[in-house]
Amino acid sequence: MMERVQGLGDVTRDLSILAEPLRVRLLAALTEAELGVSELCRVVQLPQSTVSRHLKALLTSGWIQRRTEGRHAHYVVDPAGLDGTSRELWTLVAGAFARTLLASEDRSRLDAVIAERGGDFFGRVPHEWDAIRERLFGDRFLLSAVASQLPGDAVLVDLGCGTGHTLLHLAPFVGRAIGVDREPRMLAVARQRLAGVADVEWHQGPLTDVPLPDDVADLVLLILVLHHVRDVATALAEARRILAPDGRLTIVDMVAHDRRDWRQAMGHQHLGFAETDLAGHAAAAGLRCTRHHPLPPATEAQGPPLFVATYGKEGV
Repeated sequence: MMERVQGLGDVTRDLSILAEPLRVRLLAALTEAELGVSELCRVVQLPQSTVSRHLKALLTSGWIQRRTEGRHAHYVVDPAGLDGTSRELWTLVAGAFARTLLASEDRSRLDAVIAERGGDFFGRVPHEWDAIRERLFGDRFLLSAVASQLPGDAVLVDLGCGTGHTLLHLAPFVGRAIGVDREPRMLAVARQRLAGVADVEWHQGPLTDVPLPDDVADLVLLILVLHHVRDVATALAEARRILAPDGRLTIVDMVAHDRRDWRQAMGHQHLGFAETDLAGHAAAAGLRCTRHHPLPPATEAQGPPLFVATYGKEGV
């Protein structure tokens, strides 16, 4: 009997909350957006004292949640967070009066408040926005978004794949991904790293004698590896050999620089590449340049600037 009385009390409480039209208007607005008191005042066109009084009733009865940010309080309705009685009643009210819960004037004012809030936010944080976006969404989504535009049935070959960093991001978006590297320990790490990714295969061998058949690849990558190869012309000729007739070779590497100690420290065979020198090697290998662009340097990067160049088969 006591449990039934408590249930009746819950229903009576909720009915009294929903009996006030202003509270229904506030709930309707807060179901759509998290809002502060001053914003709600602008939506319903009533003084702060009135809005605050009804917000207190809604908060006390558990119909809304409050979140503080510094000195500011924000309110929101989470229908999934309401108890069973409240949720059923709100579903009934929202369903029966869906067209009038947000009267046309409330609707237009709510839209204006949200739009102005967005403008104020971006007006305050232009210099911090990059850091905010990275904090919220990470720094990998852009590469994956671009990779999703690759043909789903493409064959991708990463020459000098190392530990599989590039293939980790690109392999899920192509039909077949192939990593080639001369170092077995690098390949061991890459295999483990991409163990859960389908349609990936690995081959050990030098870039001057790639262990793949002719015309196999739609896209060949040489990402920060060509400066390690002594015989650039032969490596480019091998890249051309494995390209399909309409395939593309993409090279990312360092522009020419004077950091000679890198030869000993990291085994670099070349101190980057001038555009004309690389074009000469590519032409000798039967490749034609379709695009060559310097890349904007990252402010935190300590190495030389980079470039990206794209090549196709000459005469195809």
